[in-house]
Amino acid sequence: MEKRLQEIFADLEALQVRKTAIETELRSGGEVDLVALDKEVDEINGKITPLTEERRRIENKLEIAKKINSGSPEFRNVPKPEENKEARNMENMFGTIEYRNAFRGFVLNNTPIPQEYRANANTLTTDIGDLIPENVMNTIIEKLEATGMILPLITRTSYKGGVTIPTSNLKPSATWVGEGATSDKQKKTLGEAIVFAYHKLRCAVSNSLEVEAMALSAFESKFIENVVEAMVKATEQSIMSGTGIGQPKGILTETPATGQALTIAAADDLTYQALIEAEAALPLEYENGAVYVMTKKTFMAYMGMVDSNKQPIARVTSGINGKPERTLMGRTVVLNNYMGSFATTVAEDTIFAALFNFKDYVLNTNYSMTIKKYEDNETDDLVTKAIMLVDGKVVDKNSLVTLTKLLTI
Repeated sequence: MEKRLQEIFADLEALQVRKTAIETELRSGGEVDLVALDKEVDEINGKITPLTEERRRIENKLEIAKKINSGSPEFRNVPKPEENKEARNMENMFGTIEYRNAFRGFVLNNTPIPQEYRANANTLTTDIGDLIPENVMNTIIEKLEATGMILPLITRTSYKGGVTIPTSNLKPSATWVGEGATSDKQKKTLGEAIVFAYHKLRCAVSNSLEVEAMALSAFESKFIENVVEAMVKATEQSIMSGTGIGQPKGILTETPATGQALTIAAADDLTYQALIEAEAALPLEYENGAVYVMTKKTFMAYMGMVDSNKQPIARVTSGINGKPERTLMGRTVVLNNYMGSFATTVAEDTIFAALFNFKDYVLNTNYSMTIKKYEDNETDDLVTKAIMLVDGKVVDKNSLVTLTKLLTI
């Protein structure tokens, strides 16, 4: 475990050195490939986060092991496996090594189980659970949730202060002139600015001291996973549909540019023409990078639909890594569970699909997600919590085209 920790430190140091070198290259003022460097920085940040989390988990386990070995008071009353054998047998005799061996001899050699493990009672089918030795696998099965589809796609910043991004709709125009002639002098102005505030996201889970000392080792790691997953899910939910009040403002709550908010009547079905209209509404200058975003149920409704040449408009192919890659009319589709589906009955007008370039959404984390553990002195409960300060907004909504299913005809 300590060897792995040293490897993580070495990897983090190498990534940080490369990141610093990129920043130096950007500040040098020389000719650089901004797109390639930006992509490399995103890849480095994507590697740093899981390494940092793994480092924290290992450090936490090493700290617990150190406390146990040093006889720390919080672990002093936990009996070792070879101690208090009699008490252990009284509490759960059917989970002991002795009974397991006796049970094995009974199964393999028909050797009678010793009297101390038997009682004068008739065995019923409801008692079988007590007679079979208890063997618990070191894992916890939980219902899966789909998260982590949106965060890798957006633009991430980490500024300490409030972020202000100025906007401008006025661009200069070039004029053809004759020999010796000149053109009008034009001005370039900045209009409104997009300002990022601070919204606090917090998740805390508590467990008793007894659970911390005696539960399965898988329990602690699952605790951390649940907290992190809850934070990711809340962040992605706000990115898609946040109100902007006490939380980031979502993509689907933005008002699209004129002509880019399309609707489908409640009685209508999904059609190829609706996609044609959505593609037509997307400005040509925002063509590159825009993707479809919808639920899996909505995407599957397009499967089997063909264009005028009888070519399927929805395709699912296997990528290089074997993962399914979905496209609509050749454009990438990003699936999520944070919006409504076309086929689902709803109580209001619902955006069931959209076109958007996720790079046009900026998420600023003033205080990155930090996981802490502390003890409640009144109850001795141990609390695991995660906190982050974050805000996000669409900085350029011209790549946003929405498809809304109307509640009424």
